Amino acid sequence: MPSIVVVAAVARNRVIGSAGDLPWRLPADMRHFKAVTLGKPMVMGRKTFDSIGRPLPGRRTIVVTRDPAWSADGVETAPSLEAALALASSGEPEEIVVAGGGEIYAQALPLADRMRLTWVEADPQGDAVFPAFDAADWRETARERHPAEDGRPAFAFVDYVRAGR
Repeated sequence: MPSIVVVAAVARNRVIGSAGDLPWRLPADMRHFKAVTLGKPMVMGRKTFDSIGRPLPGRRTIVVTRDPAWSADGVETAPSLEAALALASSGEPEEIVVAGGGEIYAQALPLADRMRLTWVEADPQGDAVFPAFDAADWRETARERHPAEDGRPAFAFVDYVRAGR
């Protein structure tokens, strides 16, 4: 079974989205997201896909949706996270990326082997949140801090592995 890797940008107050968009503009985080997801199957919820608006190049995109009639060019669909992970496992990838949103992260976190989080030093308003998790279940393996600049908040790329794995 491939590793399940949760990738998210998360504010201090756990907000990850607002009205179908990110509550910040961090070009370095976008580059980081591309670097850690390129070439990997990526699972996301329909609302997250709608916020992106298209399949991202170089990534097999699997959208979890409860609507069996929903479709979009260049993506595969699954009725549940479990079905999406099974679909993503075909082709035997080393990793499957879970890319949001809040509901999908909540379901994926208990299954995840790793997290690659961008911690954003801000407390924006929002309607999508990253699930709370017990820090004792995770071990930090890397941290790369970026200072605030050009009116953008400071942030850090932080990698975690599940403790005991």
